[in-house]
Amino acid sequence: MASTTALKAAKKELRTIMKQKLRDLAQDSVNSQSSNLFKSITNFKPYQNAKRIGIYLSMPSGEVQTDSIVRHALESGKQVFVPFIHKSSSSSPDTPKSVMDMVDIRSLRDYESLERDSWGIPTIDSETVKEREHILETSAGASGQLDMILMPGVAFELDSQTNFVKRLGHGKGFYDYFLHRYLEGRGTSAKELSLGPGTDALLYGLALEEQLLQPDTQLSVPTGEHDHLLHGLLVGNGAVIGDPAESS
Repeated sequence: MASTTALKAAKKELRTIMKQKLRDLAQDSVNSQSSNLFKSITNFKPYQNAKRIGIYLSMPSGEVQTDSIVRHALESGKQVFVPFIHKSSSSSPDTPKSVMDMVDIRSLRDYESLERDSWGIPTIDSETVKEREHILETSAGASGQLDMILMPGVAFELDSQTNFVKRLGHGKGFYDYFLHRYLEGRGTSAKELSLGPGTDALLYGLALEEQLLQPDTQLSVPTGEHDHLLHGLLVGNGAVIGDPAESS
Protein backbone atom coordinates (compact mmCIF):
# COMPACT_ATOMS: atom_id res chain seq x y z
CA MET A 1 0.00 0.00 0.00
CA ALA A 2 1.29 3.45 -0.90
CA SER A 3 2.46 5.75 1.86
CA THR A 4 0.07 8.44 3.04
CA THR A 5 2.17 11.15 1.37
CA ALA A 6 2.33 9.28 -1.95
CA LEU A 7 -1.40 8.53 -1.83
CA LYS A 8 -2.28 12.20 -1.24
CA ALA A 9 0.00 13.27 -4.08
CA ALA A 10 -1.52 10.73 -6.49
CA LYS A 11 -5.06 11.83 -5.59
CA LYS A 12 -4.16 15.52 -5.99
CA GLU A 13 -2.68 14.86 -9.43
CA LEU A 14 -5.76 12.96 -10.62
CA ARG A 15 -8.12 15.63 -9.26
CA THR A 16 -6.20 18.29 -11.20
CA ILE A 17 -6.49 16.29 -14.44
CA MET A 18 -10.17 15.51 -13.95
CA LYS A 19 -11.21 19.00 -12.89
CA GLN A 20 -9.61 20.45 -16.01
CA LYS A 21 -11.46 17.90 -18.14
CA LEU A 22 -14.76 18.76 -16.42
CA ARG A 23 -14.18 22.51 -16.80
CA ASP A 24 -13.91 21.99 -20.56
CA LEU A 25 -17.13 19.97 -20.71
CA ALA A 26 -20.04 21.78 -22.34
CA GLN A 27 -23.09 22.37 -20.13
CA ASP A 28 -25.29 20.90 -22.86
CA SER A 29 -23.43 17.60 -22.41
CA VAL A 30 -23.83 17.73 -18.63
CA ASN A 31 -27.57 18.33 -19.01
CA SER A 32 -28.01 15.62 -21.64
CA GLN A 33 -26.09 13.06 -19.60
CA SER A 34 -28.01 14.00 -16.46
CA SER A 35 -31.25 13.39 -18.37
CA ASN A 36 -30.00 9.97 -19.53
CA LEU A 37 -29.02 9.05 -16.00
CA PHE A 38 -32.39 10.17 -14.64
CA LYS A 39 -34.11 7.74 -17.00
CA SER A 40 -31.75 4.96 -15.90
CA ILE A 41 -32.20 5.46 -12.19
CA THR A 42 -35.98 5.76 -12.29
CA ASN A 43 -36.02 2.35 -14.02
CA PHE A 44 -33.45 0.89 -11.60
CA LYS A 45 -35.10 -1.64 -9.26
CA PRO A 46 -32.93 -0.90 -6.19
CA TYR A 47 -33.86 2.79 -6.48
CA GLN A 48 -37.52 1.97 -7.03
CA ASN A 49 -37.51 -0.24 -3.94
CA ALA A 50 -35.60 2.20 -1.73
CA LYS A 51 -37.78 4.02 0.78
CA ARG A 52 -35.05 6.14 2.38
CA ILE A 53 -32.30 7.54 0.17
CA GLY A 54 -29.38 9.87 0.69
CA ILE A 55 -28.41 12.05 -2.26
CA TYR A 56 -26.11 14.99 -2.88
CA LEU A 57 -27.44 18.31 -4.14
CA SER A 58 -25.46 19.21 -7.24
CA MET A 59 -23.36 22.15 -8.29
CA PRO A 60 -24.68 23.91 -11.43
CA SER A 61 -21.95 22.40 -13.62
CA GLY A 62 -19.19 19.80 -13.72
CA GLU A 63 -21.20 16.90 -12.27
CA VAL A 64 -24.43 14.96 -12.72
CA GLN A 65 -27.39 17.21 -11.96
CA THR A 66 -29.61 15.74 -9.24
CA ASP A 67 -32.55 18.15 -9.17
CA SER A 68 -34.85 15.87 -11.19
CA ILE A 69 -33.90 12.84 -9.06
CA VAL A 70 -34.64 14.67 -5.80
CA ARG A 71 -37.99 15.84 -7.13
CA HIS A 72 -38.89 12.36 -8.40
CA ALA A 73 -37.93 10.75 -5.09
CA LEU A 74 -40.04 13.20 -3.08
CA GLU A 75 -42.99 12.92 -5.45
CA SER A 76 -42.71 9.09 -5.21
CA GLY A 77 -43.10 9.22 -1.44
CA LYS A 78 -39.49 8.39 -0.58
CA GLN A 79 -37.77 9.93 2.43
CA VAL A 80 -34.90 11.99 1.08
CA PHE A 81 -31.78 12.91 3.05
CA VAL A 82 -29.15 15.40 1.88
CA PRO A 83 -25.72 16.44 3.17
CA PHE A 84 -25.34 18.95 5.95
CA ILE A 85 -21.79 20.09 6.77
CA HIS A 86 -21.12 21.30 10.30
CA LYS A 87 -18.28 21.80 12.76
CA SER A 88 -17.38 18.68 14.70
CA SER A 89 -18.12 18.62 18.41
CA SER A 90 -15.48 15.93 19.02
CA SER A 91 -12.18 16.82 20.68
CA SER A 92 -10.44 13.77 19.20
CA PRO A 93 -7.39 14.63 17.05
CA ASP A 94 -8.55 11.96 14.55
CA THR A 95 -11.83 13.79 13.88
CA PRO A 96 -11.95 16.37 11.06
CA LYS A 97 -12.83 19.94 12.03
CA SER A 98 -15.88 19.83 9.75
CA VAL A 99 -17.98 16.71 9.27
CA MET A 100 -21.04 15.69 7.29
CA ASP A 101 -24.36 14.31 8.40
CA MET A 102 -27.43 13.70 6.27
CA VAL A 103 -30.72 15.35 7.20
CA ASP A 104 -34.18 14.97 5.75
CA ILE A 105 -35.97 17.08 3.18
CA ARG A 106 -39.54 17.20 4.42
CA SER A 107 -41.38 17.99 1.20
CA LEU A 108 -41.01 19.32 -2.33
CA ARG A 109 -41.90 22.76 -1.00
CA ASP A 110 -39.15 22.43 1.62
CA TYR A 111 -36.65 21.48 -1.11
CA GLU A 112 -37.66 24.39 -3.33
CA SER A 113 -37.18 26.81 -0.42
CA LEU A 114 -33.47 25.98 -0.04
CA GLU A 115 -31.13 28.85 -0.89
CA ARG A 116 -27.95 28.29 -2.90
CA ASP A 117 -24.52 28.73 -1.35
CA SER A 118 -21.45 30.33 -2.96
CA TRP A 119 -20.94 27.16 -5.05
CA GLY A 120 -24.50 27.34 -6.35
CA ILE A 121 -25.55 24.29 -4.30
CA PRO A 122 -28.99 24.25 -2.59
CA THR A 123 -28.15 24.23 1.12
CA ILE A 124 -29.95 23.38 4.34
CA ASP A 125 -30.49 26.41 6.58
CA SER A 126 -28.70 25.72 9.87
CA GLU A 127 -31.67 27.29 11.69
CA THR A 128 -33.88 24.38 10.57
CA VAL A 129 -31.46 21.54 11.30
CA LYS A 130 -32.76 20.76 14.80
CA GLU A 131 -36.22 20.20 13.36
CA ARG A 132 -35.00 17.63 10.84
CA GLU A 133 -34.27 13.92 11.12
CA HIS A 134 -30.54 13.16 11.15
CA ILE A 135 -28.86 9.95 10.08
CA LEU A 136 -25.93 10.15 12.52
CA GLU A 137 -26.57 12.69 15.24
CA THR A 138 -29.31 12.50 17.84
CA SER A 139 -32.33 14.45 16.65
CA ALA A 140 -36.09 14.34 16.52
CA GLY A 141 -37.10 10.95 15.21
CA ALA A 142 -33.55 9.83 14.34
CA SER A 143 -33.37 6.21 13.23
CA GLY A 144 -30.18 6.04 11.19
CA GLN A 145 -31.24 3.63 8.44
CA LEU A 146 -30.75 4.35 4.72
CA ASP A 147 -31.58 2.03 1.83
CA MET A 148 -29.44 3.76 -0.78
CA ILE A 149 -26.89 6.58 -0.96
CA LEU A 150 -26.26 8.33 -4.29
CA MET A 151 -22.82 9.90 -4.18
CA PRO A 152 -20.84 12.47 -6.16
CA GLY A 153 -17.19 12.17 -7.08
CA VAL A 154 -14.43 13.55 -9.27
CA ALA A 155 -13.47 10.19 -10.81
CA PHE A 156 -14.63 6.58 -10.64
CA GLU A 157 -13.12 3.25 -11.69
CA LEU A 158 -14.38 -0.31 -11.71
CA ASP A 159 -12.07 -2.44 -9.55
CA SER A 160 -11.44 -5.58 -11.62
CA GLN A 161 -10.41 -7.57 -8.53
CA THR A 162 -13.52 -6.93 -6.44
CA ASN A 163 -16.02 -5.79 -9.10
CA PHE A 164 -16.86 -2.87 -6.84
CA VAL A 165 -16.30 0.77 -7.80
CA LYS A 166 -13.45 2.97 -6.60
CA ARG A 167 -14.28 6.63 -6.04
CA LEU A 168 -12.15 9.76 -5.89
CA GLY A 169 -13.88 12.53 -3.97
CA HIS A 170 -13.19 16.25 -3.86
CA GLY A 171 -10.61 15.85 -1.11
CA LYS A 172 -12.49 16.95 2.00
CA GLY A 173 -13.22 13.39 3.17
CA PHE A 174 -16.84 14.20 4.04
CA TYR A 175 -18.38 11.07 2.54
CA ASP A 176 -15.70 8.63 3.65
CA TYR A 177 -15.88 9.86 7.24
CA PHE A 178 -19.69 9.90 7.13
CA LEU A 179 -19.68 6.28 5.93
CA HIS A 180 -17.13 5.33 8.58
CA ARG A 181 -19.42 6.69 11.31
CA TYR A 182 -22.54 5.24 9.69
CA LEU A 183 -21.03 1.75 9.46
CA GLU A 184 -19.51 1.99 12.93
CA GLY A 185 -22.94 2.78 14.30
CA ARG A 186 -24.35 -0.30 12.59
CA GLY A 187 -21.69 -2.64 13.97
CA THR A 188 -19.75 -3.30 10.75
CA SER A 189 -16.45 -5.05 11.41
CA ALA A 190 -13.05 -4.15 9.98
CA LYS A 191 -13.03 -7.51 8.16
CA GLU A 192 -16.32 -6.72 6.42
CA LEU A 193 -14.97 -3.35 5.31
CA SER A 194 -11.87 -4.98 3.85
CA LEU A 195 -14.06 -7.15 1.61
CA GLY A 196 -16.23 -4.40 0.10
CA PRO A 197 -18.56 -1.50 0.90
CA GLY A 198 -19.61 -3.26 4.12
CA THR A 199 -23.03 -1.67 4.41
CA ASP A 200 -26.66 -2.67 4.03
CA ALA A 201 -27.27 0.68 2.32
CA LEU A 202 -26.51 0.42 -1.39
CA LEU A 203 -23.73 2.87 -2.31
CA TYR A 204 -23.93 4.13 -5.89
CA GLY A 205 -21.97 6.89 -7.58
CA LEU A 206 -23.46 9.19 -10.21
CA ALA A 207 -20.96 9.90 -12.98
CA LEU A 208 -20.65 11.74 -16.24
CA GLU A 209 -19.04 9.57 -18.92
CA GLU A 210 -15.86 11.62 -18.62
CA GLN A 211 -15.57 10.72 -14.92
CA LEU A 212 -15.43 6.96 -15.45
CA LEU A 213 -11.82 5.91 -15.99
CA GLN A 214 -11.43 3.26 -18.67
CA PRO A 215 -9.00 0.30 -18.49
CA ASP A 216 -7.18 1.41 -21.65
CA THR A 217 -6.06 4.72 -20.12
CA GLN A 218 -3.04 5.41 -17.93
CA LEU A 219 -5.25 6.85 -15.19
CA SER A 220 -6.42 4.98 -12.09
CA VAL A 221 -8.19 5.96 -8.88
CA PRO A 222 -5.71 5.75 -5.95
CA THR A 223 -7.23 4.25 -2.80
CA GLY A 224 -6.19 3.81 0.80
CA GLU A 225 -7.60 1.99 3.82
CA HIS A 226 -10.04 4.80 4.62
CA ASP A 227 -11.52 4.99 1.10
CA HIS A 228 -14.88 3.27 0.73
CA LEU A 229 -15.73 1.14 -2.27
CA LEU A 230 -19.15 1.54 -3.89
CA HIS A 231 -21.55 -1.19 -4.91
CA GLY A 232 -21.93 0.37 -8.32
CA LEU A 233 -22.18 3.36 -10.60
CA LEU A 234 -24.82 5.01 -12.79
CA VAL A 235 -23.27 6.72 -15.81
CA GLY A 236 -24.41 9.56 -18.06
CA ASN A 237 -24.58 7.31 -21.12
CA GLY A 238 -27.31 5.27 -19.43
CA ALA A 239 -25.06 2.44 -18.28
CA VAL A 240 -25.47 0.88 -14.84
CA ILE A 241 -22.36 -0.73 -13.39
CA GLY A 242 -22.91 -3.11 -10.52
CA ASP A 243 -26.59 -3.80 -11.13
CA PRO A 244 -27.52 -6.38 -8.44
CA ALA A 245 -29.94 -7.99 -10.92
CA GLU A 246 -27.00 -9.03 -13.08
CA SER A 247 -25.43 -11.11 -10.32
CA SER A 248 -28.62 -12.63 -8.93
